[in-house]
Amino acid sequence: MDMRLAVTIFLTDETITPTRLARELEQRGFAGLYLPEHTHIPVERTTPYPMGGDLPPEYGRTLDPFVALGQAAAVTERLGLGTGITLVAQHDPIDLAKQIATLDHLSGGRFTLGLGYGWNVEEAADHGVEWRTRRELTRDRMALMRALWADEPTAYEGEFGSVRASSAYPKPVQKPRGPVVGPRTLVGGAAGPKLFAHISEYADGWLPIGGRGLSESLPVLRSVWADAGRDPAALQVVPYAVQPTPGKLAHYAELGIEETVVQLPPAGEAEVLGLLDGYAPYL
Repeated sequence: MDMRLAVTIFLTDETITPTRLARELEQRGFAGLYLPEHTHIPVERTTPYPMGGDLPPEYGRTLDPFVALGQAAAVTERLGLGTGITLVAQHDPIDLAKQIATLDHLSGGRFTLGLGYGWNVEEAADHGVEWRTRRELTRDRMALMRALWADEPTAYEGEFGSVRASSAYPKPVQKPRGPVVGPRTLVGGAAGPKLFAHISEYADGWLPIGGRGLSESLPVLRSVWADAGRDPAALQVVPYAVQPTPGKLAHYAELGIEETVVQLPPAGEAEVLGLLDGYAPYL
């Protein structure tokens, strides 16, 4: 089965280090390393944890994904490097555009921008994010970043922000794909008309968490994508944070999926490497 297998993990100040993990992943033939982002977790939080129960402690201890992926890039040559996901609304887009372009440049075009809208209302509020417009804000910030990544100085005037026509280097290594300028871009979130419209407008594909229900949702996304004038063969769907089984991976392959991201626990070196050993038969 020709399935690329990547991993995601909450790297923290208590887990295996980014450099150790990245080297091991490349040596073993994994396709990529995707890291999540939370800047902070307010203690007084009314937003329920989406998975139910108490919020696991690693959420408040995550390493900055761009710094950690920069370290991973420096000790590898082929390993894909991604965010899963970047909370674009919580960033200054001019700063974020620079970070993304720098990481893509220094890694030789290995970066995947997984982006999402978040679930933690209090975390977003501390960044000045108005919750009900966070998807529109994200869309606007992506357009502003594309202006900075463009080959020629390009101005952008949006609902939430603007940038003058500017000299802004380095440029992302990856070349434009239809409307998508910048690194490979995948959007996380639950299936729905607004999500699928945004994916078709400014991304390369979808990061569905857990990968459930794809038989039903994939035809819908493919239809929206084609209606937007995008190349049907170019759509990428990457099931994310999956607990792999042979049956699950075979099912994804039947759906035309070429990459799956499996979940590792936020653990120390011995436990994480042991699990990578266990995933060897899937590679």
